[in-house]
Amino acid sequence: MSVYFFETTDQERAYLTAQLPGEDLIFSEAPLTTAEQAKAIGQNAEVVSVFVHSHIGPDVLDELKNLKLVATRSTGFDHINLPALESRGIPVCNVPTYGENTVAEHTFAMILSLSRNLHKAYTRASAGNFAVDGLQGFDLKGKTIGVIGTGHIGQHVIRIAKGFDMKVLAYDPYRNAAAADLLGFQYTSLKDLMNQSDIVSLHAPLTNENKHMIGEHNIADFKRGAVLINTARGGLVDTCALLKALDDGILSGAGLDVIEGEQIISEEKQLLRGENASQDSLKLALMNRELLRRSDLIVTPHIAFDSREAVERILDTTADNIKAYRAGSSVNLVHT
Repeated sequence: MSVYFFETTDQERAYLTAQLPGEDLIFSEAPLTTAEQAKAIGQNAEVVSVFVHSHIGPDVLDELKNLKLVATRSTGFDHINLPALESRGIPVCNVPTYGENTVAEHTFAMILSLSRNLHKAYTRASAGNFAVDGLQGFDLKGKTIGVIGTGHIGQHVIRIAKGFDMKVLAYDPYRNAAAADLLGFQYTSLKDLMNQSDIVSLHAPLTNENKHMIGEHNIADFKRGAVLINTARGGLVDTCALLKALDDGILSGAGLDVIEGEQIISEEKQLLRGENASQDSLKLALMNRELLRRSDLIVTPHIAFDSREAVERILDTTADNIKAYRAGSSVNLVHT
């Protein structure tokens, strides 16, 4: 069985090779994004494993004539066209849980950096400037955090917030009353959460229904001076609306591990040469450049998941998914 892994490091290759002995494993550092890449694989690939920067749609699938399984090494699967795969009878499996504590810890690293201006202080002190004006922060104790999405990661964020003696509001279209009772948080509407929260943290998957759930239509609902954290998916936040909220003082800061169209940053040279450039992609590239220049933002390159322990859990589950397929069963399947 030929298994093609995309977006892998040397360490991941060694780990997967040990986990899947006897299999024909082919590794690539690059993401799988084009039909040309798929054509180069041809009919050899029975299983394809990707991460979040790959894009599997009809054009790629048309070239993978012998594909039997897609194993994404992520919880989210918005980078995969599920209807196209389902129409071909090809299952998709994911990694349902691996880093609820990992992403939650990164979330609070961003919150603490913003609340105590650590990013500004570090930059200033590194330049030999020990002036403290403009660096006064605020306590987390007694503040209200609004958690959007109360799945595994959202619940872990709530546990940490309770350790800081924060009040917790939550929004989720699928309420978990048992978790609310156990952890001591209150569900409310999205508007009320934004009105009342000093910090708003996103932990929702990206779907067609919730794209730009934070956008021009509701950006003014934030409590003035609030902080926004996004370690989920960039498309949940309209970048144009975010910049306006920061410029107008609606938000005092933001921590972003993901940004809308983050793949455009790595493709910027091609855009500047006019390759695959559209008006929307060029506009988004310019807005992302503005995000990266701002001192009221902390931006990290989609690393909230990336601890040694979490990556091992991802690889273990991915290997188990492939072993289950080889044994004639299916686990961790995702559906539209």
